[in-house]
Amino acid sequence: MSKQVIKIAIVDDEADMRQSISQWLSLSGFETETFPSAADALAVLRNGWPGVVVTDIKMPGMDGMAFLKRLMHLDSGLPVIMITGHGDVPMAVEAMRIGAMDFMEKPFDPERLTELVRKGVEARRANLDNRALREELSDGSAPVGQLAGNCAEMVQLREDILDFGQSPLPVLIEGETGTGKTLVARALHAVGPRAGKPMQRFFCASISPAQQAAALFGDEAAGAPGILAETRGGTLILEDVEALDTDAQVKLVAWLDAEDEATAPRVIAISNLQDSTEPLDARLRPDLFHRLSCHRLALPPLRARGDDILTLFNQMMRRAAEEYGCELPDLSAQDAAQLMQAPWPGNLRQLSNMADRAVLQARREKGTLTSLLMADNEALTPAMTQEGKPLKEYVESFEKMLIDNTMRRHKGSVAKVMEELCVPRRTLNEKMQKYGLSRSDYIS
Repeated sequence: MSKQVIKIAIVDDEADMRQSISQWLSLSGFETETFPSAADALAVLRNGWPGVVVTDIKMPGMDGMAFLKRLMHLDSGLPVIMITGHGDVPMAVEAMRIGAMDFMEKPFDPERLTELVRKGVEARRANLDNRALREELSDGSAPVGQLAGNCAEMVQLREDILDFGQSPLPVLIEGETGTGKTLVARALHAVGPRAGKPMQRFFCASISPAQQAAALFGDEAAGAPGILAETRGGTLILEDVEALDTDAQVKLVAWLDAEDEATAPRVIAISNLQDSTEPLDARLRPDLFHRLSCHRLALPPLRARGDDILTLFNQMMRRAAEEYGCELPDLSAQDAAQLMQAPWPGNLRQLSNMADRAVLQARREKGTLTSLLMADNEALTPAMTQEGKPLKEYVESFEKMLIDNTMRRHKGSVAKVMEELCVPRRTLNEKMQKYGLSRSDYIS
């Protein structure tokens, strides 16, 4: 998701306090904005405002408590840090019950302020990313990034994510490397009722078997809580779940049986055993496997997604071209055919790398996309065809890509697109309707 700038709104009726906090946070690398009153701040803050609020409680006019209630009504996901005097602590505790993130008692430690603001920034960015993800998944016409595509498997996957996201039960995600399994896990968290709660990833394969149980459940002797306790009420993603040690598996089964679904973190397990001769149910205890697979999602490999390959490749190239500040390369019919015929063992990750390299290569005016593909896939030849794939499918995929790119380049000018592609208006309209392309999507 985007790394937009998260601002810090400082609300205090005392000018010296506003300036002091603003200067300290600016020196700590944050972008600040100051307001002398709650009313002034409310004139700027809106639902979805990308920031964190630091506000005093005792202010003339609208005080901090009334301000907090207005903010929570406006946007319940907005992190608010309250500044309190010594006698205001009970009030600050009440503020946290209403929805404040935390409070600081005067005189406060600037380092603690920095730490609270940093946590607020991380929480706000995750909250906004999750909202964007949820909105894009709900809108089938503009699904998010690597979950885009119109093949039947991806349409069903997006529907399943929206459905399963509402459930507290575990989900098992399977698929080849690079198919977007972690993105799907994040999407499940983002579209569900736990979206504003913690989400953490636990990399089973990166922790020694002897330490896995302690890392998950904590070490009482050392007074260290485990990751399950740290994500209470949120979502825990178990990456490479097949690497879990037997002892950790036994304890996880007992924990899943004993915990209350409402307060325990929801577990999403990810397996990379798609290509293995040994299935996942042979690597995990049967009782654990069945508990983790209450819901199952199988992600399709890129090579099976038809003209989605071109749709995704175009998106990735546009993103790379914007990042490098250069023109979007033109693809030939041969390039399009080779993209659809390549085996893509690295799936979406490999496709993204290829798009990046194609843009950089075009900027230097060196080589072709076909040469890049052949360097990446030794088994691919210029004359390669894929058995059972009709020529009509390649032609239509290339045609759709060509119209899409030309419409984008000319910002929806039908006249310029007709001129460049040498097609009459009626033909262009028919083809755009056929491929689900709308002129309004290209007008800037």
